[in-house]
Amino acid sequence: MSVAFITHVDCSLHGAGIDHPERAQRLSAIQDALVENQLASVLAHYEAPLAEREFLNVVHAKDYVDTVYSITPAIDDVWLDPDTFMTAGSLTAALRAVGANTLAIDLLMNQEARQVFCAVRPPGHHAEHNRAMGFCLFNNVAVAAAYARMKYSVDRVAIIDFDVHHGNGTENIFQNEPDVLFCSLFQHPFYPHSDVNPQSKHIIKIPLKAGTKGGEYRNLFTSKCIPAIEKFEPQLILVSAGFDAHVEDDLAGLCLVDADYAWLAAEIKKLAESLCEGKVAFTLEGGYKLSALARSVSAVIKELIA
Repeated sequence: MSVAFITHVDCSLHGAGIDHPERAQRLSAIQDALVENQLASVLAHYEAPLAEREFLNVVHAKDYVDTVYSITPAIDDVWLDPDTFMTAGSLTAALRAVGANTLAIDLLMNQEARQVFCAVRPPGHHAEHNRAMGFCLFNNVAVAAAYARMKYSVDRVAIIDFDVHHGNGTENIFQNEPDVLFCSLFQHPFYPHSDVNPQSKHIIKIPLKAGTKGGEYRNLFTSKCIPAIEKFEPQLILVSAGFDAHVEDDLAGLCLVDADYAWLAAEIKKLAESLCEGKVAFTLEGGYKLSALARSVSAVIKELIA
């Protein structure tokens, strides 16, 4: 089995013409880097389908989903919160982003792919049960977890979030679901200004001071995330893969480098191989310095295909 790479040209429709960090060039930068590093040819490429509405309603309030579907900007942009917008192509892009994640589950559970990377936008991990937030419309990874549980009767899903921002939306959706383990490493204090106190045993929050470098980050992942995941014994691992903790990304203040993302990918892959037959899907979240984003995603994919 090969490593699958899922994306869709429709993901570039979101935010066309808006001067915003979460822009379509993020995806083209990643794909250009895969070609330049001779990685594209060794991946199995798939186009993301449009997500089915019924699966959105599992993790999001029906009224919220209905609202997003009803917004069809023609000329003027619509802002759902101070950071989160919709343009004419946003709903289609968001449905492709979620659809990539449900396809990832199908590929993994049917043993058609060894691991999966979903290069999609808009991102998802800030989207809560009943609201958009932080560039996110629907929570892509949360839908993937729910889909795996519904369609394939997966009992235990672990979600790892290494975006620089806390995955408040994912926590909000699964806060009362002990069969989903959520581990989030994030800069604090920082957006979205989440409460860092533990609320549940299955929600693991690792706040990091601005300036944290790779050595400390790796130590915390090794001492806190890995033992919790091993004890949980997931049947599937999902990753909210944000690359905005990179030292070159000036929207945040952590100091990871390309090699740290390669290390994370290697450790997560080892966990998946030892616990759940290698089943792991990475989904793009943040990462706004194009060169750093492209290099870091390439570093992750190199580890997955190794």
